Amino acid sequence: QVQLVESGGGLVQAGGSLRLLCRRSGIFVSINAMCWYRQAPGKQRELVAAITASGTTTYVDSVEGRFAISRDGAKNTVFLQMNSLKPEDTAVYYCAAKRVGTTLYDYWGQGTQVTVSS
Repeated sequence: QVQLVESGGGLVQAGGSLRLLCRRSGIFVSINAMCWYRQAPGKQRELVAAITASGTTTYVDSVEGRFAISRDGAKNTVFLQMNSLKPEDTAVYYCAAKRVGTTLYDYWGQGTQVTVSS
């Protein structure tokens, strides 16, 4: 089994920054992509940013230019640097991983709360 553990969430004022971490452990599985989703109260889950095995990154329009997804060299940790945070970024942020050969994200973390005060 693959485990994903997020950390780095917290309370920050609007305009501030946070960096989320997602550490992957467990059995070896070829991962095709990792990503960050978020879900705010009463809203649908939203894909925020993703990074493929080759390093290609994608972002939802609302965070483009403010957030940056990256990973360490061993590809066991994925980061989400969040700058210029807005109250609408408040949500639980989840890390997810997708195996090679699948279209859906198979593995999920437990989530970390990000709260941005105005």
